[in-house]
Amino acid sequence: MSENSPNPIVIRPRAFIIGFIFAVFICALTPFNNVYNQATPLGGGYFPLAPFFILFCLTILSGLGQKLFKGFSLLNGSELIFSWIMMVLVSGISYTGFARTFFINLTAPYYFATSGNRWEQILHPLLPDSLFVKNNTAIELLYNGIEGGRDMNWLEVAGSIPWSAWARPFISWGIFMLACYFLMICIVSLIHRQAIKNERMNFPLLIVPVMIQNAMNSNRLGSFLSNRFLLIGISIPLFLHLLNGLNFYFSFVPHINTLILAGEYFPEHGIYTGFEKLKLYFYPAFIGFAFLASKQVSFSFWFFFILGALFTGILKVSGYSFPASELGTTFGPTLSLPEETQMIGAFIVFFLFLFWLARLHFKTIATHAFFKHTRSERPDDFQIDIMAFWGSIIGSLVILAWFLLHGVSAINAMIILFFFFMFIMVATRVVCQGGVTYFTLTVAPLDAINTLLGLKIFSSLGLLISGVTQKVLFVDLREAVSPSLLHAQKATYRSSNKGTIAAVIFLTMIICLAVSALAMILLCYKYGIRELQLDWATRTTVSVYNNLIPAIQNTVEQGGSIRFFTAFGAVIMTILVICYHRFYWWPLHPIGYLMVYSSAMKILWLSFFIGWLFNSLCMRYGGVKLFEKMRYFFVGLIMGDFLMGGGWAIIGLFTRSAYQVLPT
Repeated sequence: MSENSPNPIVIRPRAFIIGFIFAVFICALTPFNNVYNQATPLGGGYFPLAPFFILFCLTILSGLGQKLFKGFSLLNGSELIFSWIMMVLVSGISYTGFARTFFINLTAPYYFATSGNRWEQILHPLLPDSLFVKNNTAIELLYNGIEGGRDMNWLEVAGSIPWSAWARPFISWGIFMLACYFLMICIVSLIHRQAIKNERMNFPLLIVPVMIQNAMNSNRLGSFLSNRFLLIGISIPLFLHLLNGLNFYFSFVPHINTLILAGEYFPEHGIYTGFEKLKLYFYPAFIGFAFLASKQVSFSFWFFFILGALFTGILKVSGYSFPASELGTTFGPTLSLPEETQMIGAFIVFFLFLFWLARLHFKTIATHAFFKHTRSERPDDFQIDIMAFWGSIIGSLVILAWFLLHGVSAINAMIILFFFFMFIMVATRVVCQGGVTYFTLTVAPLDAINTLLGLKIFSSLGLLISGVTQKVLFVDLREAVSPSLLHAQKATYRSSNKGTIAAVIFLTMIICLAVSALAMILLCYKYGIRELQLDWATRTTVSVYNNLIPAIQNTVEQGGSIRFFTAFGAVIMTILVICYHRFYWWPLHPIGYLMVYSSAMKILWLSFFIGWLFNSLCMRYGGVKLFEKMRYFFVGLIMGDFLMGGGWAIIGLFTRSAYQVLPT
């Protein structure tokens, strides 16, 4: 039986239109809100603020419409969740997922070139005209702002931008970005049935929107919102952020501290040295998501984080710690210790494990794609899969052609493409199965290539383009689109018009990519990057080019310990996936190990511990009945945090500074 046959859902055009309008609005407003106002990010992470706030408002309007006008529904539950997922998909594009660093990437080699860093001698001859801006005037105005730009309106700023200097880079990078997005859509379409139907994967980040969807569809929105456990949960972040928000603007108002620096309670030397920077963050929403995730996943996240810190201390006490110089040239966003390269082996083994789990699924798709006579068995089920199969091939060929056109060899291009998307797919599983709202890589794809194959396999130009493309799309994964695409597949799994949905999603991503680029470049030319406090974006981008210099010159190599830790990580992950797959009682989930050194866990580990603790206590002493009641409480924590975040974000639009509810 086809997946679409039992109670198929049709998404009406109004849901597409509303989702599209708000998606464009978020992309246009985010740079101003996040960069200029430094307010609570409207987008960001995998459960972004603005989409949920808008979802809640649309839900209230639709519920009131049902009550006041019998038979009228602005949006039903399924359409609400679809509109929300459209906004989630593109919210990251307008910030860390693309716009935050894109313009710095294209201009940094010229603006930050000095006689000391030798970029002019080493990098400038390699930079293709089609990928980088070389007009000095355009670059200076981008960083310093147009003279009098602060007093200009946005149309006047647009008229003063030297667009001719940006035309070729925009076209070249636009082709690359769209090909990558298209390939991501196709790959996620290929794997979604394996994750959703075959593995019955839990999607913790979808539970709250799905509960709203079900309440709306069953006409019990009022009873859902008036649930006493939900209201108690909402009241906690409401009180917390009302008090702390007022304290932000009026210092005489008391506040509740949500961050404790616990590192001072541990000795600087000895087995506990890995805890010297330990921080305790209290975010009600993250505790809520941790409670909704499976106990095995929540336990594994905080357990491996603690174990990783202990491992650092054990290495130092035993005399087997290695200096950071062993790392050689690195590209990982937070990679600082040799033992963190365990993640190279762990990522590769976990990717192979996922592929092995889906081997029969992939075999079936390939059979249907190449042999037409086999499609008669379940034609509806595999029509989209067959299109995704051929789309993946076409998308891969386009990206390979793009690399070849810019001087990268075919072998290098295939290696780059494989490692880039391997890391993306593993990150997608971690986010979607673990309910991780905030994800960061420890090691970058190029770090894995360097350890396994060495960077000498690249030409100087190939290495430069690889490093830049990695920074543009494949290393700052706090707001990558692939996890949201898998969430979209889950949210629309029973929809009958999947082809239309996929087309609308891709079109929305194209338009929002352009809107995000336009909003960011207008902001930069109006105020200047130097005045916009883009320190993180500038620092991380400059570090990419600084790291490329020794890699191009082959002056720094990795120490032998790196391959040891990589192999060690592969062995540990192999043990974890075998035990996880074979023994139902096994308490540890492999994705917990993948997050052990992620900087995101420094913020999330306590939330996962508290969520796991309450989940375990509920199931042990109250069973499913108590769990169902308490679930509303923890959903209330999530809703309260995000509703207060939305409220303070609106206030922040009218003030120069704003109280931030969620981490940036």
